[in-house]
Amino acid sequence: MLGFRGSAPDDADDARSVACGRMPRMAKNSDPAPKRSSKRMTAAERREQLIEIARTLFAEKGVDGTTVEEIASRASVSKPVVYEHFGGKEGLYAVVVDREVQTLLGGMRSALSSGGPRELLQGAAFALLTYIETSSDGFRILVRDAPVGTPTGSYVSIISDIASRVEDILVGEFKRRGYDAKLAPMYAQMLVGMVSTTGQWWLNARKPSKDVVAAHLVNLAWNGLSHLDTKPELLPRKDES
Repeated sequence: MLGFRGSAPDDADDARSVACGRMPRMAKNSDPAPKRSSKRMTAAERREQLIEIARTLFAEKGVDGTTVEEIASRASVSKPVVYEHFGGKEGLYAVVVDREVQTLLGGMRSALSSGGPRELLQGAAFALLTYIETSSDGFRILVRDAPVGTPTGSYVSIISDIASRVEDILVGEFKRRGYDAKLAPMYAQMLVGMVSTTGQWWLNARKPSKDVVAAHLVNLAWNGLSHLDTKPELLPRKDES
C-alpha cells in the first residue's frame, strides 16, 4: 500500500542522500544565518576609536608598556591602520596628551578668570579635583613622565601655566597687605604644588569627598596666607645653640 509523505524529510531519506553524496534536505522553517553588518567606520570614527582605546591603555600601562599591536588588536584592525592615522605610537600618544592638557587647562583657566583671591583659590582647587573625578584616565596619563621628544604639553607645563596665573593674583594681594611682592612667584609655586600633590593623592584615595578636600585645601592655603609674617624667620637650630 502506498502511503503519503509529509513535508519534512524522514531519517531514511536523509540516509539515502548521504549515501549518494548529497546533503540532507533542511527543514523549510530553519532560521537563516544572521548577516554581519557591512557598515564600515569612517576615517574620523576610526581615528576617535583608536584615540579612546589608546587613552585607556596608556592610563593602565603607560606609553612604554603599551604596544601598537595591543592598540590595533583592541580596535580589531591591522597595525598599518594605526600608522596610517598617527604615524606610530608616539604620534597617537601626543594626540591623547594634547587633548587632556587642553581639557584641564581650560577648566583651570576658567576657574581663575574672575573673583576675589579666596574665590579664585577655591575655584582652582575645585576645577582640578573635578577633572580628576571625571577624567581619571586622562589625569593618570598626564602625571606620568612623557617620552623624550614628545612635542606636546605635560602636567609640568600645566602646573607652570597655572602658577604664573596665581602669581599675578598674589602680587596684588602682597602689595595690598604690605608683603614683598617679589616673593609672589615662590608662594605661587607653593600653593599650586600643594593643590597638585593633593590631587594626585586623591586620584586613588577618593575619600573624603571632592567638596571636603577642596574646602580643606582652601582652609590651609587661605588662612596661611592671611597670617603671613612679613619677615619670617626660622627657629634657632639645635646645632647653633
